Order: sequence, then structure tokens, then C-alpha cells
Amino acid sequence: MKRFLILQLRPETDAADDEFAAILDKCDLTADRAHRIRLDREPLPPELDVTDYAGVIVGGGPGCVSDTPEAKSEMDARIEAQIMTLMPQITARDHPFMGCCYGLGILAHHLGGDVSKARYGEAVGPSDCSLTPEAADDPLTAGLPAQFQALVGHKEAVQALPPGCVHLIRSGPCPFQMIRHGDNVYATQFHPEADARGFERRIQIYRNHGYFPPEQAEALIEKCHASQVTVPGEILRRFARRYG
Repeated sequence: MKRFLILQLRPETDAADDEFAAILDKCDLTADRAHRIRLDREPLPPELDVTDYAGVIVGGGPGCVSDTPEAKSEMDARIEAQIMTLMPQITARDHPFMGCCYGLGILAHHLGGDVSKARYGEAVGPSDCSLTPEAADDPLTAGLPAQFQALVGHKEAVQALPPGCVHLIRSGPCPFQMIRHGDNVYATQFHPEADARGFERRIQIYRNHGYFPPEQAEALIEKCHASQVTVPGEILRRFARRYG
């Protein structure tokens, strides 16, 4: 049975560990079913073949693909470049892929889409999402509630549907919350692995990273705990069951 390749981008160990545990939990995976690579610490193996894995899951991170080269840290630039080397394999082979938040920007950028900070950034916290008509025919979204809450927090966003993609989930502040390319390549702007406890820790870690005014941290934590976030985890669980 093939493992899932889980690529992580967060240099903060506690945030990365929480994210990895959340992905395993939502996917109903044991640790031996995952090949975890923290790209802040180690490079991708040379000659990596994505078809050796059941699927690829890319977690979130502080980087932005739309930042100019001079605005990116050395680490962010290195991580982005490594993930970009995998995208031609993934899209050409229509290999199972789930990009979470940052992963949406990576996929859209690879496809020639418009990713920027011009519009559609969202403050950290819950976002009210809804299914598009196309979601009724997709195995990851069919039968889900028409409206649900998800946890978000991003400075850049996809500005228009990238070429060759299907639009599955939207929200008022951010139209492109989930898309699909081909039959098996997915990405979400929200965090499908996240729950309120995990977001509380991320808020504390990233309170000085420009996602929100630092003095609003406690109010944002309270807002996250008051939300009802269950559907995003089901989407990630369906992904793992479908391809695992």
C-alpha cells in the first residue's frame, strides 16, 4: 500500500508538528502511511517520482508566491522552488494532490493563473463558504452541506479561475476557496486540516507576521473557538480514502 507524501513548509516546529498531526487525524492515517518532509529542513529527494505515492498533500506556510523575488526570504524562495519542480509531474499525470492554502497559490501559479494580494485576502478566523453547482458532481464535495464554515488566514489569493480548472467552493470575501484541475488535482484556500485548537496555536505563533494586528490575537482565538468547523476535515478525509 502506497504512502502519502506530506510536504510541510512551516519553520516553527510546534506549528509544523500540530499541522502534521492534524493532517493524519483528518485523513485517518497512521504515521507509517505518510512520508513527511519538512522542506525548511531537508530538500526533496533527487529524482522523486510522485507516482511512488498514493497522493501528495502540501501544508500551509508563511510564504507568498506573489511576492517579488527580493521580498522572499531565502528559505521561502527555496521551499517554493522545490514544490514548483513537482507541479509539472502532478498536473501532467493528473496525480492526486491536495494543496492547502499556500498550495492553492502554488497550483494556480503553475497553471499560469493570477495570484496576488490585490483582492480576496482574508483575516485569520472562520469564513462562511458555499458549494458551487459544479461541486455536486465531484467525489470530494458531493453531498456536503451547501454552506459551512472553514478556517482561513491568507494575504494573497487567486484572482480568477486558472486555466483548465473547475470551481468547487466559494466564499463572499474570497471567491476561490477550492478548485480542481483535471480529475485528481485539488487545492483549497481554507485549511482543511485545521480546528480551533490548532488555529489558536498558529495565531500565537504568527501574531507578528502581518496576518492581523497583534492586539487582536485573543479576539481571533475566541472567534475560532466559537465557530463550527467540520466539513473541511471531511473533504480531506475523502481525499485520503479515495486515493489511499
